[in-house]
Amino acid sequence: MNFSEVFKLSSLLCKFSPDGKYLASCVQYRLVVRDANTLQICQLYTCVDQIQHIEWSADSLFILCALYKRGLVQVWSLEQPEWHCKIDEGSAGLVASCWSPDGRHILNTTEFHLRITVWSLCTKSVSYIKYPKACQQGESARGITFTRDGRYLALAERRDCKDYVSILVCSDWQLLRHFDTDTQDLAGIEWAPNGCVLAAWDSCLEYKILLYSLDGRLLSAFCAYEWSLGIKSVAWSPSSQFLAVGSYDGKVRILNHVTWKMITEFGHPATINNPKIQAPVWVLGDLRDPERHPASGGTAGMGTDTLVSCLLVRDLRWVSGEERSSPDAGRDWRTCWSCRNRTGRRPGRVAPPQASQGSPEVLPPRGRCGLKVSGRSSFPSGLR
Repeated sequence: MNFSEVFKLSSLLCKFSPDGKYLASCVQYRLVVRDANTLQICQLYTCVDQIQHIEWSADSLFILCALYKRGLVQVWSLEQPEWHCKIDEGSAGLVASCWSPDGRHILNTTEFHLRITVWSLCTKSVSYIKYPKACQQGESARGITFTRDGRYLALAERRDCKDYVSILVCSDWQLLRHFDTDTQDLAGIEWAPNGCVLAAWDSCLEYKILLYSLDGRLLSAFCAYEWSLGIKSVAWSPSSQFLAVGSYDGKVRILNHVTWKMITEFGHPATINNPKIQAPVWVLGDLRDPERHPASGGTAGMGTDTLVSCLLVRDLRWVSGEERSSPDAGRDWRTCWSCRNRTGRRPGRVAPPQASQGSPEVLPPRGRCGLKVSGRSSFPSGLR
């Protein structure tokens, strides 16, 4: 496996284009666009201030840079490097910016969520959408969502102390439907992939998820329990036939699209204890000090890096990762068998526990590749 040289990066702003041909990265106020295959610089753009957000258009022809401190958005073209666009929200400020599905409109959310401004790059026209609701209570919480075909936009609103949903037509940004939702504090909305059903769920204080049709009719409401923390995340299946609802009780419930009733639920235990799995278990130690590991009682003196233990099956796929909190838990280093950590040390390995052993045996460290893996990535031969 080959590794490129190290490139400078600011605020973790690095994104591949949707077509996979380009890689955009930010260094302070500079936007660097590289060829994804050769990593050679294709374009270099300079913004007026430090970049805080970047996003590619759906066709990979444009890229926007949001400068929230200045209330500015700068748009650059890859086909015509001399062309650029600057959008200034003025005294209204700027807290969020995103592309429409057609890649020719930009939606800017002003401070305090007073309105959403829709800017057209083709006609230079401007449209305004009032009363957007701030949904910021989790990774899946979204107050604005587009259908997959890009025809409709659903927007969560808050007015007169009540929650509403507006459905707009993206071709002219005209209102199609407007209806209220039976929620105390609407936390997020999400279209089904087929664009026929809209899921809306309440805040974590109440377990409630509502299903609406395109014309605003309430199709069904689901509540698994009461008087406890409720929904944490929601996800549609690609076929739109199932809806997965994750909650704070550690379970995922699957709803069907015919009756909108629960067909099954899956638990998410903290530890996996299945005697049918006859597979070796390899535990990666503390990335800063490989000699200290909770499995061998060496938890004292841990570094600030996140501690990760992984379970591998015989085909060497990542099955489960257990992350233990640390003072710097924002970083999740899933490191392979033969990796060095950032300090140059090599992690040790712990032998699979046997029935006759009271504690696992720490074997000598090995490996020099420095590879980091996650998901279902393949592991080097040294692990086998």
